[in-house]
Amino acid sequence: MLVCQILKTKAPEVISVTPSQTMVEVLRLFRENNIGFVVVSRFPGQCLGTLSERDCCNAVAEYGTEAPLMRVADIMNRSVATCSTQDLLPSVMATMTKRRTRHVLVMDGGATVGVVSIGDVVKHRLDELMSNEQVLYDYIAGTGYH
Repeated sequence: MLVCQILKTKAPEVISVTPSQTMVEVLRLFRENNIGFVVVSRFPGQCLGTLSERDCCNAVAEYGTEAPLMRVADIMNRSVATCSTQDLLPSVMATMTKRRTRHVLVMDGGATVGVVSIGDVVKHRLDELMSNEQVLYDYIAGTGYH
């Protein structure tokens, strides 16, 4: 499966924040949108970095009580894992494993067009397994074909 096919099953927007926002503002955004990852940008499609729940935890561990009021620019991840819309899912899975990340930005040219999360990967693999199971059941039962 291609990454572009996974993006078709998701909401099209990429939620982003500005570098000047504070960590606590981003955490509220996480809660309100039931997410754990944002792109840091000044305009749509741009990516200066990313911020995840893990990045916020690391900031608290390093800076203590100062962390919630720190600017995103000071705690964001600048080494962003990316893929293209034409990459195959196993390649994205390998990137997630190698980089120890749960999110990969999907790029088209120089623009950010989506995010593939570990949840998206698990959903796709589960759907695939369920479909294979149904095909095998139909084959054994002699149903589902004419």
